[in-house]
Amino acid sequence: MSGIYLHIPFCKQACHYCDFHFSTSMGLKSRLVEALVREMDLRANYLEPGATINTIYFGGGTPSLLTAAELDTLLNAIQQRFAVAADVEITLEANPDDLTPAKVRELAASPVNRLSIGLQSFHEAHLRLMNRAHSAQESGAAVRLAQDAGFENISVDLIYGVPAPDHGIWESDMAAAFALGVPHLSCYALTIEPDTVFGRQLRKGTFRAPPDEFVARQFELLLAEMTRHGYQQYEISNFCRPGRESRHNSAYWAGVPYLGLGPSAHSFNGRSRLAMLANNPRYVTAVLDEGDVPATEEILSPLDQANEYLMTSLRTARGCDLARLRDQLGVDLPATRAVYLAQLQTTGLATLEGGWLRLTDAGKLLADHITLELFQG
Repeated sequence: MSGIYLHIPFCKQACHYCDFHFSTSMGLKSRLVEALVREMDLRANYLEPGATINTIYFGGGTPSLLTAAELDTLLNAIQQRFAVAADVEITLEANPDDLTPAKVRELAASPVNRLSIGLQSFHEAHLRLMNRAHSAQESGAAVRLAQDAGFENISVDLIYGVPAPDHGIWESDMAAAFALGVPHLSCYALTIEPDTVFGRQLRKGTFRAPPDEFVARQFELLLAEMTRHGYQQYEISNFCRPGRESRHNSAYWAGVPYLGLGPSAHSFNGRSRLAMLANNPRYVTAVLDEGDVPATEEILSPLDQANEYLMTSLRTARGCDLARLRDQLGVDLPATRAVYLAQLQTTGLATLEGGWLRLTDAGKLLADHITLELFQG
C-alpha cells in the first residue's frame, strides 16, 4: 500500500499566512506538468516494486488551476507507470473561486473522486485579512456546486484563531460549515510563520496575533461542536463522519510509504525521507533538461523513525502503539519515561490503556510540547 502526492506550485495570489512553496507566475505551468511526468520515470524505483497506489493527492499551491488536459496528462501518466488500486482515492485541493460551473463539470467528468476545498472562513473581513482570492458568498456556493455535480466526498478547510473581538465569527463559521453537510472538515489554528506577510507584519507591529488562551478556547469550542454534530476527531486538525477519514492523510500518519512529486514535495519509503528542491525554474531545468532529481535525502536512523512515529501517532485518535515502538523501533517508552508518562496521566493530558498512549482533549492543546518531551536522543 502506497500513495502519490503531486505538488502543484501555483497560486493566483499569496495568502498572508501561507509559507508553502508556490509561485503567482503561471509561465512555467505547462513545462512543470511535463517535468512531473518525467520525474515519475526518474523515480520509478523509489517505492517497493509493484507497490499498489491506494491514494493520489494533488496539493499545492492551487491544483484547481490545472486545466482538464493537464490533469488528464498527470493521471494517465500515473496509471501507465504504477499499479493503481481500482478503488483509488484521488483528492484534488481546490479554491472556491476556481470552482465555476464549467470547472466543476470538468472535475466531475475526471477520475477525481474527492475534493478538498479551502474555504478558511465565511466571514468577508477575515477573508480579506488573510488575502484569500474568494468572497464569503463563494465559500458556500462552491461546495453546493460540487455537490450538485455529484461530488459527495468533500472536505472543507477552516481556520480558527483569527484576530476577533470575541468567538462569534468562529461560531458562525462552524455553523455555516455544518449546514453544508460535508463528510469531512479540516480545521487549523492560524499560525504566524516568519517568512509570510503576517510574520513580517508581526515584526513591524502592524499585526497582532490573538492570545494563546483565545485560540485554545476556539479549539475547545471546535471539539464540542464537532461532537454535537456527529463528527469524529481522528487527528488533531481533522474531523469526519464515521468511516469518512482521508485515506491519504491517514496513511501519512500511519507511516505508509509515499512518493512526492514536484518542487518542495517530500517522499518517504520507510527508510529515508527525500525533499525536492523548492524552486520551479531550477526543478524544471534539472528534471527535463538534465534528467536529474534535485532533491536532498535524509537516511532515517532507528531513533529518527521512532521519533517520527511518536510525532505522527500522538496526533491521531488511535494513539501510539507502545509495543510497536518497542518491538519494531527499539524504544521502550514505559521503561525510559515512566515518570513523565505517569505525570501526563495524573494531570489528565494522556491515557495509557492496553498498551496505547493517547492524548486527551487537554493534551491535544499541548501536543507539540508533549511530543518534544517524549522524543528520544
